[in-house]
Parts: sequence; C-alpha cells; structure tokens
Amino acid sequence: MRALICEQFGPPEALRVQERPTPQPGPGEVLIEVRAASVNYPDALMVQGKYQVRPPLPFVPGAEAAGVVQAVGEGVKHLHVGQHVAAYTGTGAFASHLVADARAVLPLPPELPFDVASALPLAYGTVMHAIIDRGQLRSGETLLVLGAAGGTGLAAVMIGKALGARVIAGVSTPEKAEIARAHGADAVIEYEREDLRERLKALTDGQGPDVIFDPVGDRWTEPAFRSIAWGGRYLVVGFAGGEIPRLPLNLPLLKGASVVGVFWGEFARRDPRANAAHLTRLAGWVESGQVRPLISGRYPLERGADAMNALLERRVTGKVVLTP
Repeated sequence: MRALICEQFGPPEALRVQERPTPQPGPGEVLIEVRAASVNYPDALMVQGKYQVRPPLPFVPGAEAAGVVQAVGEGVKHLHVGQHVAAYTGTGAFASHLVADARAVLPLPPELPFDVASALPLAYGTVMHAIIDRGQLRSGETLLVLGAAGGTGLAAVMIGKALGARVIAGVSTPEKAEIARAHGADAVIEYEREDLRERLKALTDGQGPDVIFDPVGDRWTEPAFRSIAWGGRYLVVGFAGGEIPRLPLNLPLLKGASVVGVFWGEFARRDPRANAAHLTRLAGWVESGQVRPLISGRYPLERGADAMNALLERRVTGKVVLTP
C-alpha cells in the first residue's frame, strides 16, 4: 500500500509517501480501501508533536476516512466485503489502505460520495455531540458559531439549522460570510471588522445567544462569553486561533452560564452506540439535503503537507480531503 509517513515530529513538509506492506485485519477489524481521507486540524498538530496525543514514531497520520471494505476479520458480522463505509481511527487514514476496529466503522448508503462521507465522523460527529449532548440546543434557541466557515464551524451552522435553531455565524472575511449564508446562517458577523459584542446585542435584542460553539478560542472567547444569554452554554471545542484563552470565572457566575468542554474522541470511545446513533441521524440529514458538507479541496497523498498547511494558516473553508 501507499502511505503518507511521519518519521519525526516537525513541519508537514517532512512527511513522505512510502510503499508499505498492506495490513490484514485481525479479529474484530476490517480492511478498507481508502477512497478519501478528511484532513483535520488535529492531524496537522499531531505531525508537529503539538497535539495531546503523540503516537509512537513512525506513524501514518489521518483520523478518518471513507472507502470500500476489502476484508473482514474474525467475529465481524455487520460489515461485508464491497460495502461502502466511513471510519474513525485516530491515525492511519492517509494511506491507500486502512485497518479499522469494526466498532468504529459506519456503513454508508452507496450513493453518498466518498469525499463527503470521509468528513462525517470527526468534524460532524464532534458537532453532533457538542450541540446535542453538551449544549442541549433546543428548537427556537439562538446558536452563535465562531469560525463558521471552517470544517467544524460550517457543520455547526447546518446542524444548528437542522435542529431548528436561529444561527448567527461569526467569520473573519466577507468571502467566508458568503459561504456561511449559503449554508443556512440567519445572520453573519465579520468579527475582524465589526464589534462582536455590539453586533450580538443588536441581533438578539440584548438577550445574547443561548449556545456558543467555539472552535477558535484566542481573543474571541471573552467578548463572546460576555455576550451569552442568561443560562447559556459555552462549548469549548478547540483553539484554531492559536492561543488558549483565560476566562474570568466571575463571568459564568454573573450570567448563570456554563462553560462546557467537548471531547468527541473520548465520548465516541466511551459510548460508541450513542455516537453511532448521532452519525446515523446525520447521514439521514445529508441524504435529505438538510446538511450539505462543503468539500473545498481535494489533494493527492503527495500534497498532504499542502492540505495541512492550508488548515494551519486558516485558508480552508469547509473541508479538504486526500484522495489516495
């Protein structure tokens, strides 16, 4: 098989495509021929040694993929050779073949494109867990999404709308504002040129958003939290903006609000049935057109570094994928 290999922690440019023996599935595993592998921000951090998980070297990065089952291991009953699937594995997806724990593999309708399917487990799974389980978003409430044109941000816009919320998208450029609007945002704030707090006040009649989905962090966290509604839920998803913010703890007290951590990977490990139920519901929304994942770039394995750098430099809208 062909695989993108990380032999030492460092910049993405150090990754190399190499030929490796094709692995075989053990008990409870399946072998997948990868047709598309979604590139995520944690992948780019992991190859630099900056993520909370540091795999032993050498390793194949890539957390999620979609493809066709090539072989099944002993004891696997719900999957079969030739089936279209998506899988979350944490590492190993940036390759032509991938062995995955069958419990982390989701059967797909054959008409669902592989590039779209590859983006569902991590980014969209994170959003489902964040908004439904952790944020307890209810129909009719207001959801603020920061970084709303990125991979998880755009997913949050669409899933928030599917759940019946009013969605306000926070973005950094006019181009990203158009993308957020095209995917269902009811209102948009360009927070690089507008006052975030004043615009939120105007858009919510002074009440503030009920739920805030924040994969950005950095300097936007505190002004966003200061704008939250009474009893609001602030979802800490990630820190794509660079800095991990420090929030004065008197603010949750004064707002009667909650700061809620979102760790989808651990949730999926601890409660795989609930995670599978979320992804099944999500697949239905994708099939019906309520959720339309945006795939803005497709790269061969040899250009994996370019895809990761585009993410690190925040030049990506929606999702980018590798196509082995």
